[in-house]
Amino acid sequence: MTRQPLAARHAEALLGGSVVATAPVAGGDICTATKLRLSDGTTALMKTLPRAPAGFFPTEARGLRWLAEVEGGVATPEVLAADEECLILRWVEPGRNSGDAAAEFGRALATTHRAGAPTYGLDADGFIGRLPLPNRPAPTWAEFYAVRRVLPYLKLARDRGAVTDGQAATIEGLVGRLGALLPEEAPSRLHGDLWNGNVLWGTEGHVAVVDPAAYGGHREVDLAMLALFGLPHLQRVLDAYAEVSPLTDGWRERTAAHQVFPLLVHACLFGGGYGARAAAAAATYS
Repeated sequence: MTRQPLAARHAEALLGGSVVATAPVAGGDICTATKLRLSDGTTALMKTLPRAPAGFFPTEARGLRWLAEVEGGVATPEVLAADEECLILRWVEPGRNSGDAAAEFGRALATTHRAGAPTYGLDADGFIGRLPLPNRPAPTWAEFYAVRRVLPYLKLARDRGAVTDGQAATIEGLVGRLGALLPEEAPSRLHGDLWNGNVLWGTEGHVAVVDPAAYGGHREVDLAMLALFGLPHLQRVLDAYAEVSPLTDGWRERTAAHQVFPLLVHACLFGGGYGARAAAAAATYS
C-alpha cells in the first residue's frame, strides 16, 4: 500500500488519527473505493463520489446504522465517519461463500425484517444507486410500491428512452392489479438494494451487507432482489429465513412483481435490456 495524500488527509480530518497507507479497491459501479490502514492498526474502506448529491453519504450511513440496531440481525460494517464527500467503514475481510454462512445470513435477514419499521416508507427520502429514492409513507404496501417505487422509475425510464410505450403500458397494467396481488403485512426493516454485489462474504463464515437503500417495506422485495441477479446458496438462505419467519403463501408467484422495481432502476441507470425485462416480469400477471 502507498499513500494517496488527498484521501489520507480527508480521512484523517474525519477520524482524528493518522492514515499510514492507502490502496485502491476494485469493484463498484458508482463510488471510488480506497482501503485505508490507520496508525492504530485499524483497516477501513473509504468511499468517495465526485459531486455526490446532497446527503448521499450521510443517508447511506444512517441506513447502515438503522440496520445495525437489530440484535441478531444481518451484520453491517461499522460506520467510522461520514460527511457530504465520503463514507468511511470498518474493513470487512473477504472470505468464501458457503452453505453454512448462507444459512446464518438467512436467519439474520429474517431477524432484521422482523424488527420492523414504523410505516411503509421512511421519514426522509434516500438514494438507490445515484437516483433519488422517494420514501414518503403510504397507508398500504400496494399503494407505496406503486407510487413510490414502480411509477417514478417507469416515468424516468421512459424519459430516458429505456422503456418503449408498449412496455410502459404492460407495466402500468401490473400497477392496476397490485392491490389484489400483494398481501398486506406489517412493514419490515428492509435493506432495499439487496442484490448479490451488496452481500459481503466475510471470513469465519460471517456475512455483512453494504450500500443499503433502507426503508420500511414488504420483506418480499429484499428476497426478490436476492433472486434477481443470483446469490450463491440462495436456497439455503431462503430455507433458513423461513425457519425464523415463515413466508406468506404464494410469495414465489409474487417474486416477478417485486422485481419490476429494481429492473426499472437498472433501466434508468444503464439502459440496455432492463426495460424489456421489467415489462416481461410485469407481463407474468397479464
